[in-house]
Amino acid sequence: MAIVDFDDVLGCLELQRLGEGRYTAPNIPMPYRRVFGGQLLAQAIAVAAAAAEGKSPKSIHVSFPREGDLAKPVEYRVQRLQEGRSFASLWIEARQGETSILGALVSLHAEEPGLSHQLDAPEVGTPEDAAPVDLSMIPWETRMVGGVDLASDAVGPPSLELWMRAPALPDDPVIHQALFAYASDLTLIGTALRPHEGVSEAHVHEKIATAVTTHTVWFHRPLRMDDWILVAQESPTAAGARGFGLGHAYSRDGVLVASFGQESLIRPLG
Repeated sequence: MAIVDFDDVLGCLELQRLGEGRYTAPNIPMPYRRVFGGQLLAQAIAVAAAAAEGKSPKSIHVSFPREGDLAKPVEYRVQRLQEGRSFASLWIEARQGETSILGALVSLHAEEPGLSHQLDAPEVGTPEDAAPVDLSMIPWETRMVGGVDLASDAVGPPSLELWMRAPALPDDPVIHQALFAYASDLTLIGTALRPHEGVSEAHVHEKIATAVTTHTVWFHRPLRMDDWILVAQESPTAAGARGFGLGHAYSRDGVLVASFGQESLIRPLG
């Protein structure tokens, strides 16, 4: 069962303008002390879209210098690095008091026609072929290809495919982008742990310490989170107490809509 409520996830995207280039939004209630990185990603996308009207986020590169405190409000501050007719670049910082908990470089682009190609989606069957799974932080339907259990400490390949679908959503594309970014922050560490015997997501704080250090999302084409999306991801390497992962997201009919990458701390304990 999910430990967060879907309405609270949507609610975290309801921005309040504090002044020129300054915003805040609610934290998502959950039984943890730390602010979930996916919340900060989603809110940074919403802030960028609000600050650069007429353009939509196409990439976001985030660093998490400190953990956030769920009991404290988050303030977002926007610095305009460049803004033209087609593109805009924004630097967004999330702060709690004097503590910086996120720095995000966001590129936005006004829609225009151009060349188009893509890699084919992996052949993994349909969502109906995959096994329903509870991913705890994701309060919508998720189905794991091959029935993979990220809590298992059995050895497996450093790859993972899963389907996800949110309940019906408004047509606002920023909501769909923000919810995808939220979900993209969750399973790459678990994927990086799969080749290593005796450790899994279930052993965080017991055998290993983990934390996301940087995360990037690229939006290629319009996406809808309330239709099935296939997330295919892999961890090409782990080294020096750091894990690295990449992922691609495809619509149900095989259109590549987004990609993402992440580096994380994976430190053995004891």
